Amino acid sequence: MQIDRVAIVGAGMAGLAAALSFSRLGVACDIFEEAADLVEVGAGLQMSPNASAILRELGVLGDLEKIWTEPDEIRLASGISLKPLANVPAGEFARQRWGAPYGVLHRSTLQKALLAAVERNPLCTIRLSTAIRGMAAQAVRDVTGQAYPLVIGADGVWSNVRACIEDAPQPDFSRNIAWRFTVPLAQAPRFLSADSVTALLGPSTHIVAYPLTEMGVFNIVAIASGISPGQTWNAQASESQRDMLVRQFAGWNPEITALLGQPAQPTFWPLYQVTAGNWHNGRDVVLIGDAAHAMMPFAAQGAAMAIEDAYVLATEVGRANTLPEALASFAKLRTARAAKVKARGAFNRFAYHARGPFRLGRDIVLSMRPPQSLAADLDWLYGYRVK
Repeated sequence: MQIDRVAIVGAGMAGLAAALSFSRLGVACDIFEEAADLVEVGAGLQMSPNASAILRELGVLGDLEKIWTEPDEIRLASGISLKPLANVPAGEFARQRWGAPYGVLHRSTLQKALLAAVERNPLCTIRLSTAIRGMAAQAVRDVTGQAYPLVIGADGVWSNVRACIEDAPQPDFSRNIAWRFTVPLAQAPRFLSADSVTALLGPSTHIVAYPLTEMGVFNIVAIASGISPGQTWNAQASESQRDMLVRQFAGWNPEITALLGQPAQPTFWPLYQVTAGNWHNGRDVVLIGDAAHAMMPFAAQGAAMAIEDAYVLATEVGRANTLPEALASFAKLRTARAAKVKARGAFNRFAYHARGPFRLGRDIVLSMRPPQSLAADLDWLYGYRVK
C-alpha cells in the first residue's frame, strides 16, 4: 500500500523518528508541534543497540557516534557498601553481540540530531506553535486545508490525539519520582566511573549514573517514592523536597548521601505509566511512543521503544494492503513487545529495590552470574530487529 502523506502530532523523539521512517518510503510528513521552540527537557538517556540500529538506518547514528559515550560496561553495585554486584559488558562487546552500539548521551543531543535530519529532508515539514485539539484528523485538516490518510499521535503521556480513540490508554501516576541532577566530570566521586553506566541499588530506591561527555558532566538520576507535582517533566525541588530526597536515601553509603546533599537544586519529574488500551481507531489515527505505552524507566527503554514504534509503523504501512490492516498488524506487534519490556522493567524494579532477605538473595544470585550470562538475558531486547 502506498500513501502520499501523513500528519504527525508531536515533534519529540517519537514524532521525528516517525517522519524519518515514513520519508524513507517516499511519504511526505507534516509534523505539528504546539511548543514554540523544540527544547528537549531532561538530562541523559541510554541508547541501547535495538534503537541505535534503527538510528543507523535513519542516517542519524553517525552524527551521534562522534560525540556520545560508549560505556565499557553496565555495573550494578550496592548503594550501602558500594560493593560491586555484577556487570554487563558493553562497548565493543555490544557491537559484536548485538550488531549495534550502546551509547549514553544528553536527550538534547539526540533531539538535535533527529531534528537536523528532518530539516534536511525535503519530504518533512515542521509547524511549531500549532496545537492539535479535539478530533485530530479534522484539526490538522483545518490547519493545512488538506486531508491526511493517517494521523500519528506522538504527543506523549498526556496525549491529546488519544481522545480520538475509544478506550485508549490513560495516564497513571506510578507513585515514584525521578530526581535528576548533574555533577562535573572532574568533581565526580570515586564510586562513579567515566567508562561505565553505574546502577546503585538500595532498599526501595536506586540511583543510575553515567557520563555525558558532550556536556562534561555525570548524569545522575535517583528514583524513590513521591507525590506528583502535576503534568511536568522539569519541576524544581524546594528545600523541603530536597530534604525529603536526602531522607529517602538515609542509610546509604555516606559518600552517596553527601552527593545528594550538595547545594545545587535538583529537578524532578513524576513517573507516569499509561494503562492498557487501544492504540488506534481502526481507520486513520494511531498512537506511538509514550502516548501508547509510557512505562517506568527501570529497563531504560522509553526512548528506544518510541524509535522502534516509529520504524515498525512505517514498515507495516509500507507492506500492508490497506491502512486498517497495517494498523492492526502494528498494534499486534508492538503491544506484545511493549508488554515484554514493561515486564522486564517490573522485574528490575523488584530486584533493584529489594529489601531484607530478598536483597541478600539478590546479591548472592548476581555475584554468581558471569557477565556473558547476564548479557545473554538481554539478547531478546538489545538484539531486536524490525523484520
